[in-house]
Amino acid sequence: MKKVIFLGEQSLLDSVYSLETRWKIATEAEVLEPAIPPEEVDAHMDRLSQADAIFTTWGMPLLSEAQLAALPRLKAVFYAAGSVRLFARPLIERDIMVVSSWVANAIPVAEFTLAQILLSMKGYFRNLRDYNTPEALRQAFRGPGNYGETVAILGAGAIGRKVIELLAPFRLRIAVFDQFLTKVDAANLGVSKVSLEEAFESGFAISNHLADVPETEGMLQKQHFARMRDGAVFINTGRGRTVREDDLCDVLEARKDLTALLDVTYPEPPKADSRLFSLPNALLSTHIAGSINSEVARLGEIACAEFLSWKHGKPMRFAISLEKLATMA
Repeated sequence: MKKVIFLGEQSLLDSVYSLETRWKIATEAEVLEPAIPPEEVDAHMDRLSQADAIFTTWGMPLLSEAQLAALPRLKAVFYAAGSVRLFARPLIERDIMVVSSWVANAIPVAEFTLAQILLSMKGYFRNLRDYNTPEALRQAFRGPGNYGETVAILGAGAIGRKVIELLAPFRLRIAVFDQFLTKVDAANLGVSKVSLEEAFESGFAISNHLADVPETEGMLQKQHFARMRDGAVFINTGRGRTVREDDLCDVLEARKDLTALLDVTYPEPPKADSRLFSLPNALLSTHIAGSINSEVARLGEIACAEFLSWKHGKPMRFAISLEKLATMA
């Protein structure tokens, strides 16, 4: 029987790996109890060295070469969260499989984004600002609606594609900017592949899902925000680092018709004197689009399912390759 160990802060592990999920794991493997806190890896290397697999979540540490050399049995790490960029490369390079529950985390982000897109297309957020007197009842802004209009998606990764899928029941044109998207993929998704400039010019709602990689840092600039249509909405549930904050603020100050819905920023939170806190057309939320509260149990369920597939020699769905790692957020 394979031996597994949990690595992470206990409260996080308890929230992500439900009692039912832990029971499933325990019936299929010998669990080396108790869990190891991330900051105590060296102190528990004797137990960790016995493990064939690690179950972990947010806070997974970057293991050093010396630590990895002391783990000859380790063959797989099951990460019940999203991005693995901070720790995965040394593992994969040693042929230790890294599995991420990123697809499960894409679901709540896409659902959150869908809600914001549909409200944006109705002009809801600007309408709220306008309707501050009885006389504004007939004068407050109304958006173009959710029929025959254009939504722009920046990035066709896991979340971007899930948003596209959720938009399918609505009769909306979807324009996608993604440097890796082929014409065949675009046709299969039922979308139009466009340039970044065309995305900002055409979409009434523009939703950012670009990967957080060096090539995309500061990619979204003043020249792009200035191209937005009258009353248009920029939505960011992706990564704040892709946006030049000062450029966005400059355009929002100059054009009160625009709205920015920002669930992520860079830095996060913004600096205390950031204009994002004072601009009436910049609406900030506290990074709540991803899995929160009850939703995080999905992450552990995916990790458990992948472990069972691995143990029984079935195909893996969410193992991360070095090529995949290079394009992940």
